[in-house]
Amino acid sequence: MHDAGPVAIVGAGIAGLTTALCLARQGFEAEIFEQADSLKEVGAGLQLSPNASRILIELGLLPALEAIWSEPESVALLDGRSLRALASVPAGSFARNRWAAPYGVLHRASLQKILLDAVAAEPRCRIHLGFRIESDPEAAIDRAMARRPSVIVGADGIWSRTRTSIPGVGPVQFSGNIAWRLMVPRSEAVPLLSEDRVTAFLGSNAHLVAYPIKEVGSFNLVAIVGGKAGESVWVGKDSEERRRELATALDGWHPKLRMLLTNATATTYWPLCTVGDGAWHDGTRTILIGDAAHAMTPFAAQGAAMAIEDARELAHCLAESQDVPSAFASYDRARRSRIDRVRKRAAFNRFAYHARGPIRLGRDLVLALKGSESLAADLDWLYGYGVPGQ
Repeated sequence: MHDAGPVAIVGAGIAGLTTALCLARQGFEAEIFEQADSLKEVGAGLQLSPNASRILIELGLLPALEAIWSEPESVALLDGRSLRALASVPAGSFARNRWAAPYGVLHRASLQKILLDAVAAEPRCRIHLGFRIESDPEAAIDRAMARRPSVIVGADGIWSRTRTSIPGVGPVQFSGNIAWRLMVPRSEAVPLLSEDRVTAFLGSNAHLVAYPIKEVGSFNLVAIVGGKAGESVWVGKDSEERRRELATALDGWHPKLRMLLTNATATTYWPLCTVGDGAWHDGTRTILIGDAAHAMTPFAAQGAAMAIEDARELAHCLAESQDVPSAFASYDRARRSRIDRVRKRAAFNRFAYHARGPIRLGRDLVLALKGSESLAADLDWLYGYGVPGQ
């Protein structure tokens, strides 16, 4: 389908930039439209599991990633009350050997800059900043481009404006969980937090994930607790009231962890919303990817990874199909079952991570019996995506 017109992409986040690069590698011209006047991402770390990093490696980005990210030696689960070790999944060289790609952690802004630099160096890609869609996304894009795009890709996140072009899209809904992003300087975090691992502390109705962000000399912390959305579903700065809610959610947790959170900086919270099942495209020209199509809870740490997988699969389907409707149908077939399985894994992790009472005791026993190798094998379908034979 390479004789078709250019592809328009709405959104210059990880999903949109990766899509542009994947399309360019397949010979397509891609124009990215972003409402922000400048690109900047603040206060968030990111885990890149092997299924995502493998695609970025295909795009030639490994040297840039290796220059800034950390490759933890393991992902460890600990009890939030006692700090007792519950289980550990090896990463580091083990991940490279087993899943043929590394497991890395870095600042989200760092990945966005790497992708942006690659887009800027790609002759087939152009980016337009300060482009705001007020109404009728397709008409706005058509007016902005010299040639009518053959495809419009909505990569503009959970509050996508592109979604208004597609009948039957899934509803945006509050998940019942609040996420807190926090940063802690390295000097205050060690030895409680380890620089060579991702640590997940588990507790009743809450869990906390921590890992080092080498570029800023800090640890990224994400605390996810059950809660109410309140008046707004947008990201908010913390307040005394919100801090009390977090402290209450972590009541009974180990004093060292509670103190760590009390002293954390760059604190924001946001109610976690998801996009339910529904249409991802209109069958003719417009398609949604990433969070715009299927935003999920972060309990499997796969939000960005699914967007990166979407980008590669969409570019492949457009290159291999005779026309756009056929490409969309192929993409739908390829991604529906995958997204559904990852959603189910995230739901299972939420159940396991936030367990209490007898269920928590059963969880701890199962984790102890399984062992690291068995836990890694359980992830082959997820992390080994795209590896021949997996």
